[in-house]
Amino acid sequence: MNYRVGRVAMYLLFVMGAMLLYSTLSRVMFGVPVNWVLEMSQFMLSAYYLLGGAYALQMDQHVRMDLFYGRLDARKRAITDAFTILFVIFYLVVLLGGGLSSTNYAIQYNQKNYSAWSPVLWPVKVVMTAGVFLMLLQCVSTFIKDVAVARGKPIA
Repeated sequence: MNYRVGRVAMYLLFVMGAMLLYSTLSRVMFGVPVNWVLEMSQFMLSAYYLLGGAYALQMDQHVRMDLFYGRLDARKRAITDAFTILFVIFYLVVLLGGGLSSTNYAIQYNQKNYSAWSPVLWPVKVVMTAGVFLMLLQCVSTFIKDVAVARGKPIA
């Protein structure tokens, strides 16, 4: 599931670029500023990196400090990864709790952003919370795989 969601999320960058180009052209060519584009592009960027985060983790394309890590053998790397991902899992659980609370509030009270456009916030909060949940699931999967490698019984 993370693979498919991540592949779709990759294209959000192009949608965001098209929106920003539209905004620039409408302002330069016609002198008409488009107020909603900046805010919508921020929402799109949030969806892009939160929905794509689990995909990056699944593909092992996330950033890591390789100064010492690269010198370790596969078993020691798995032990290091299994230990450090516990901190990420804890962080994501706390973030998910806050996201669920914030999303529930936005839905219950029809929360709107304080801007000229004044969009409702629940759609972006639902997407962000779903992205955190997918990342949490991927981290648990990665943890299980790392523990298996550390035990000498890798999961295919």
